[in-house]
Amino acid sequence: RNLQLLDDLVREKELTVQKTSDTLSACRLRSKMLAKQLDHVDMEIEREEEAGNVAAVSRLQAVSSRLCTELEREKELELRLALTLKQNLVELWQIETEQGKYDILREQLQKDEEELQMQYQEEREVRIWKEKITALQAEGTRRTREKREEEAWREREERNKKLLEDAKRNHEKAVCFLRQSMARIHEKNAKEEAKAREHMERRIQAVLSLKTSITSNRERLQTLQILNKAKALEAKKEEMKMREAILAEGGNVIREMFLHKRQQEHEKRKEAFRELQKSRKMEIVSRILQERASIHKQRKSQSPAKAIKARALFRLFCFVLLNVQVIEFCLKIAQTTTKYETLYLQNLCSFTKAVALSISLPQDVLWESGDEDTERDKTLLVPEFPGLWSREYDLHKVPKAEDPTRLAIREMRKQMAEKKMEKLQTGILHKQTVPAQEHKGCAFHSKPSCIHFKDFDVGQIYKKKIVLTNASYSVNYCRLVGISEWLKDFISVHFDPPGKMSSGMSCEFLVTFKPMINEGLEGAVMFMAQTGSFSVPLKCTVKTCMLALDKELIDFGSLVVGETISRTISLTNSGALGARFK
Repeated sequence: RNLQLLDDLVREKELTVQKTSDTLSACRLRSKMLAKQLDHVDMEIEREEEAGNVAAVSRLQAVSSRLCTELEREKELELRLALTLKQNLVELWQIETEQGKYDILREQLQKDEEELQMQYQEEREVRIWKEKITALQAEGTRRTREKREEEAWREREERNKKLLEDAKRNHEKAVCFLRQSMARIHEKNAKEEAKAREHMERRIQAVLSLKTSITSNRERLQTLQILNKAKALEAKKEEMKMREAILAEGGNVIREMFLHKRQQEHEKRKEAFRELQKSRKMEIVSRILQERASIHKQRKSQSPAKAIKARALFRLFCFVLLNVQVIEFCLKIAQTTTKYETLYLQNLCSFTKAVALSISLPQDVLWESGDEDTERDKTLLVPEFPGLWSREYDLHKVPKAEDPTRLAIREMRKQMAEKKMEKLQTGILHKQTVPAQEHKGCAFHSKPSCIHFKDFDVGQIYKKKIVLTNASYSVNYCRLVGISEWLKDFISVHFDPPGKMSSGMSCEFLVTFKPMINEGLEGAVMFMAQTGSFSVPLKCTVKTCMLALDKELIDFGSLVVGETISRTISLTNSGALGARFK
């Protein structure tokens, strides 16, 4: 590398010397040309002076002065170039002398390069020889593989021949079996055809009987239609009479007729509701009877398993109580329904309560289950295998061979553990401090700051994702404690503890709201951090009507008697619930 650098320096210096010599020769040529021009101008000045042309003489003198200055500049440049040329030549000679010192090394380098090329050539020959050997080996493996493939092909052909022979034999056997099975199928089809004919004859007879019944039903329908028409005519006549009577009294005909129709529809609904009430009562009674029958069967089949009987009875009791709770909840909702629906629900609730009171757990089953528990407790008083229970062993007794340093370390650990337990029991929490200041306030900030479910509908499901950010100055933990007691039936929180959280990091939790009643709720989701407990407020607001006017005062200003002035007022409902206004 050093020799290469020296060679590069020599080439650069030779190039610079060549360039400076070229510029020096060009400078000398320019100076010679300027000297010739100056001589020519002097001769012209002498001629013009003899001729007495003053203007030409002054012009030529200016040209001669300019040429003199240029000639001086060129001479100065020539001197500078000569100096630089000498310096470059000296540097070139120094570099050449330095290069001459490394001639022996250059020769040694050439020899090393030749030896390296020879080594490369030998390695190339060895590699070619190895490749030839591998090619011969590959050729041998290819030939052996071809031989194996030929043998496998022959074996496959022999196997195929055997399979063909076996297939021919199996085909002959299958043909025999097929003939037998076809004969059976023909017999079966003949029997099925006979059955189908009989069935068709029966169907034809049924169709004929249906035709006769249809004709008789048509006559009945015609009579029913005539009766319905007569009833409709009577209803129209009664309606006309009512209208005439209302007009005679001076009342509102449309309003009275509308109320009459609504009363008729209400009576129809009441009848339908009574029928539905009867059917539901029958369903509940049938279910209770089925449960009793199943419990009776279990008693007969599983007489020794008394605990299972108690479970079945308890399940039945819970089923009836659950029905009671559901119906009581429906009674709360039925405040907005009609009077007949509330009466039905109250009757159904009292009926199910009576059934629940009539079904009670047998005392003998309960006492027997209690006896089994006491027996189990008695058996646990005595260990199954004798061991450490039968010996009086001191757990704090230290062996003699134990090291005193280990004892000291163990005592220190015990003391540290006791201190930690005391801190936890007394509620002492860690403070978040940095060298400059101490963190005060809540360790975590939630986004949004309040979980608000606004304008909800009963029966729908609402979900919100909340982000908790560690606002303290160091690593902190976060654990879900729970939610307010009165929100547990409607709110569920899904939170995966993220573990250690450095300052500025955040985690998410999902809040699901399933409203069952149309009432506003307020509470909080409570968490525990390393620095203390904190909570995120939760609010559920029902749909409300918020009517507002755009003007508080209607000002007509000054007006003349007899003049009419009008002002428009806009009433806006900004809530989610519609409302009537007057």
